Amino acid sequence: MNKNIGIKGFVLNHLIYMPRPVRIAALMAVDGAAILLSMWIAYALRLGEPWPPHLHDSFAVLFLAPAITVPLLWFMGLYDSLLRYATSRVLYTLVRGVLLGLLLMVTVWTLLQGGPVPRTVWMIYGLVAVAFTGGIRMLLRDYLHQLLQTAGGRQPVIIYGAGAAGVQLATALRYNPELYPIAFVDDNPEICGSQIQGLKVHPPRELERLIHLHEVRRVLLAMPSVSHRRRSEIIERLSPLSVHVMALPGLFELNSGLRHIDELREVDVEDILGRDTVPPDPRLLGTCILGRVVMVTGAGGSIGSELCRQIIALGPARLILFERSEFALYTIERELEALKRRLNNRTDIVPMLGSVEHQRRMAEVMRTFGVQTVYHAAAYKHVPIVEQNPVEGVQNNVFGTLHAARAAVDAGVETFVLISTDKAVRPTNVMGASKRFAELILQGLALEQDKTRFCIVRFGNVLTSSGSVVPLFREQIRQGGPVTVTHPEVTRYFMTIPEAAQLVIQAGAMGRGGDIFLLDMGAPVRILDLARRLIYLAGQTPRDADHPHGTIDIVFSGLRPGEKLHEELLIGDANQPTEHPMIMRAVERQPAWSAVERYLARLIRASRDFDCQEVRAVLLESVEGYQPEGDIQDWIWLNSEPEQRNRSVMLPGPVEGAGNVVPLVSVDPRR
Repeated sequence: MNKNIGIKGFVLNHLIYMPRPVRIAALMAVDGAAILLSMWIAYALRLGEPWPPHLHDSFAVLFLAPAITVPLLWFMGLYDSLLRYATSRVLYTLVRGVLLGLLLMVTVWTLLQGGPVPRTVWMIYGLVAVAFTGGIRMLLRDYLHQLLQTAGGRQPVIIYGAGAAGVQLATALRYNPELYPIAFVDDNPEICGSQIQGLKVHPPRELERLIHLHEVRRVLLAMPSVSHRRRSEIIERLSPLSVHVMALPGLFELNSGLRHIDELREVDVEDILGRDTVPPDPRLLGTCILGRVVMVTGAGGSIGSELCRQIIALGPARLILFERSEFALYTIERELEALKRRLNNRTDIVPMLGSVEHQRRMAEVMRTFGVQTVYHAAAYKHVPIVEQNPVEGVQNNVFGTLHAARAAVDAGVETFVLISTDKAVRPTNVMGASKRFAELILQGLALEQDKTRFCIVRFGNVLTSSGSVVPLFREQIRQGGPVTVTHPEVTRYFMTIPEAAQLVIQAGAMGRGGDIFLLDMGAPVRILDLARRLIYLAGQTPRDADHPHGTIDIVFSGLRPGEKLHEELLIGDANQPTEHPMIMRAVERQPAWSAVERYLARLIRASRDFDCQEVRAVLLESVEGYQPEGDIQDWIWLNSEPEQRNRSVMLPGPVEGAGNVVPLVSVDPRR
């Protein structure tokens, strides 16, 4: 074994990595010998003797052939190309060089009045020389490929998909320092059994045998144009095989040049879920954006930043990025400026630092820039953190929405769209209850005035957003586990961030005032099944009670504060279809603004006093279906001194207007 490794290392060092002048000289010597031998073979074949008598009279022609042909091939640039990257163009150059050299040889031999050479010898020589020199090159190229494949610990991979993308990927991987393809797998029975670029195409039923035979640890999906549903079926088939499944970039990334064909990525979770998107309605997309001044609050967040990306592609006159985090604002502005250059877009991008809790600041920004459409994405959304900091959650989610909505009315904004959540439906946590109260504010204001058209878009979890389980699971798998799942039966709705943002824009265009739109989230996903699938696709196996010999543990950590087993999208039982198949209009009670104002007054006093129990009490009375867990509801009461119960520590914060206290922290006073 060591001897073989030594031979491979010697060949690699002396053939592939030799200095360029030495490599060219070696190839010229090989070609010269092959051409000389070709002329001798031509004589032998023509005259039927290994050393024909005629050759004595024309002996010089043996040396004339390489003397003319090799310099000619050098002049034509044949030796500039690396042997291991030789393609059909190299053979084309070789054929032209040999044939042109043959014409020059005949001319020179005739002018020199050399000995007699049968005319058929020239013809046979040309064919043999092309076959000889070309064949030697192809054999050396394939031998070097074989050496490179097994050298340096390169891993064998199977390419699933023998279409154009698969063939391009196989070509690119021939020179990849880490991976090399050993076979294609394809569902098309018409091409199974054939060979493409020297790789056999196998049917899917042979996958398991190939994986075990070649000790394959990775399968590459080369089907960028198939639907998510079809890809999900293939991934389902690959899951039990414990191979690391990776995929090509999407068609958009490939066509736009953002990524190359061999820049493999992890399988998208939307491929796992099998969720196909509906093409957007261009009319709905442009209604509130094209040529208008648009503002996005929380522009640096997961949803806000994706809204900005899609909005700028729709050609607004100006895009206002409103964000409280300086770094997040800097990051999204840089990204959008780069995207703007790629799209050759003239949209004016305006980054504005500020908090949605400052009504005067927001109104001034909206009025100064003439904002026509607002997408309100700013919110605290991490359930356990908001549960332990209820005052801050109410300040941002309730009063932030109130001040943004009032600022929009004062500034004459035409359309105001609130990004809400399925956790607002019969909530068990402060985050969901505060978002539902924000919905009540917009519903009430919609009845109270007609200057600004308010609407609400409610949807579930978005994949890969901050706080999403998918990045967490992948990080835990990379670290060797364990993967933590809160409960074996917990389910969630999922949607990709781009799809959610796209549907939000379209829903906003359909609002009449006070509407609550629901996005079609498909079927809820069992989180335990999602965790297992991600483990399998990483080439690992889950280890639990049913699979004791797996490689990654799955542990159940228990539901976090305020979490529900199952989320809902609808408070009542009725909803209406809209002109978009993925968007429904909820039929829910709209409270009078006077009722909302009474609850707001109590929330203002409770927030000023940091009276967390009163905050929860107001939410309990105002939000239909709010059922907080008892132990969480009493957390602050049980962990405070008698004289300080119902209060939290309040550090100084800026104050603007009635009730707009912006505390920095609200915690157990004994800590």
